[in-house]
Amino acid sequence: MTTPRLGIAFVPTHAPESLRRLATTAEEAGLDDLWVWEDCFKQSGLGSAAAALAWTDRVRVGIGLMPAPLRSTAITAMEVATLARMFPGRLVAGVGHGVQAWMGQAGVRVASPLTLLREHTTALRSLLAGEEVTTTGRYVTLDAVRLDWPPTEPVPLWLGGVGPRSLALAGELGDGLILANALTPDDVREAAGAARAGRDVSRTDAGFDVHATLIAATGPDAQERVDREVPLWGREAGQGVGAGGDAATIAAAVQALADAGATAVAVQPTADEPDVEGFVRFLGREVAPLLSAR
Repeated sequence: MTTPRLGIAFVPTHAPESLRRLATTAEEAGLDDLWVWEDCFKQSGLGSAAAALAWTDRVRVGIGLMPAPLRSTAITAMEVATLARMFPGRLVAGVGHGVQAWMGQAGVRVASPLTLLREHTTALRSLLAGEEVTTTGRYVTLDAVRLDWPPTEPVPLWLGGVGPRSLALAGELGDGLILANALTPDDVREAAGAARAGRDVSRTDAGFDVHATLIAATGPDAQERVDREVPLWGREAGQGVGAGGDAATIAAAVQALADAGATAVAVQPTADEPDVEGFVRFLGREVAPLLSAR
């Protein structure tokens, strides 16, 4: 039984100005990770990650995800490299093809999101490795581009995906897979298996991470709050998504996702959570010890 990294998800249902206290509380509580989102047209993932890294000293900060159509490959490489040099070993960069309706609203929707994500990821990885990149693809074109200040150590580059081809691409090109937030353990098991099946034969499964999110609440009305939250993310209540209850209940739900293949689990508080900082302390002080004791 593997103990997953335990983190908190800062989703854009919470105001940007609340991030500072959440980040510092996550570090004080001993959580492993803080995950920030980049949803259109809510909050900047890179902006949030930069602030969270500056406010903390230890916690790992993941960005899930940066939509490839919204960001040029060169500027993404520059921004990720800058943060990676300032805060070495503490950043996970996540990229994806974005929600297509949002990409259409922003005027950047492409005919083949997977082709763009492949070109973007391949070039981004090379740039972050300090290589000079010249490429002329369907969507990504670079002419002798090299970063002056590449990361001093490798930056984990994880991909997001839901459909079978996206999952296979994440397995082929990514160091990890970032999954959606309203999934059951069976959903996670299937997706993790599909991604790992897509990995190149020259790469081992060792070191391939899978990130899952658990919508959760604690307190006397915990399950009712989770049941209200889950439909906001595209699933019906009562389908095994999320967990409401005491520390043992939350720990069991986190471990179920780990047993299904997740190496990192971020707990997402409900939008109506009355005490987010208290919930973070609950995760660090009551849930995490139960995981490490298993």
